Amino acid sequence: MTKIASAMNLDEHIQEIRAAIQAGQFSNEAAVSQGIVLRLLGALSWPCWDTQVVAPQYSLENLRVDFALCHPPERPIALIEVKQLGKQTDDSERQLFQYAFHAGVPLAILTDGQEWHFFLPAEQGDYGERRVYKLDLLEREVDECASRLLRYLNYDAIVSGAAIEAAREDYKNVARSRLIETTLPKAWRKLIEEKDEILIELVADRTASLCGYKPDGDSVARFPHGKHCPEGADPDTGSGSATEDTRSQTALRVVPGGRAGVYQNLSGNVEEP
Repeated sequence: MTKIASAMNLDEHIQEIRAAIQAGQFSNEAAVSQGIVLRLLGALSWPCWDTQVVAPQYSLENLRVDFALCHPPERPIALIEVKQLGKQTDDSERQLFQYAFHAGVPLAILTDGQEWHFFLPAEQGDYGERRVYKLDLLEREVDECASRLLRYLNYDAIVSGAAIEAAREDYKNVARSRLIETTLPKAWRKLIEEKDEILIELVADRTASLCGYKPDGDSVARFPHGKHCPEGADPDTGSGSATEDTRSQTALRVVPGGRAGVYQNLSGNVEEP
């Protein structure tokens, strides 16, 4: 039996909403708005009965957003656009950003009840890059769901400005991680192209520890560029099977036990020059 809403904490609301989503109880956008969005806003201390604070179907020139969260009353500080479960699209994001542009709000939220996307419209990048966090009520643990909703949507946090500051800090961290992720391959490629001596020595030493033979610097530097063929491949074409004669003539310069100038061909024979 469902508890009276005022006696429930946020975790309990989330647990009941998760069960209702899995049971297919929210068949349309209106059901999501009433049964999930308003319920969670109430649990986050928003006065949902006050339509000057939680304004439904808020008009923005010729546009209309599902909910405007206002502080002071009638002055939007955050927008919530609601979609039917599983019906969020790129057009939904574009529509939300159009609303946010006209309202000049710092925080915009797109949700279908299960997935909650928190955006900072004024930041840089495309729509996805301006997303601070994506919360999935079914995939995340209940305590993580509660923590994120309190961080970004709690009434007191919004009113005090703490929620916006938290979102901006999280955005900076996401942007920093994205920049590192795109730069790391470039840094690695540059180290290889410049034949960084420390890196090459590290790779050579690790190769020696694994197979007993230490490759020379040129062999290590060539490897990331795909100039070593897989076993059984033709060294000239990079594919297919090489003949026994070709395999026996193809050599990789290695240094067993630290000695320079020793070769091991692909048939496994070690030869002194």
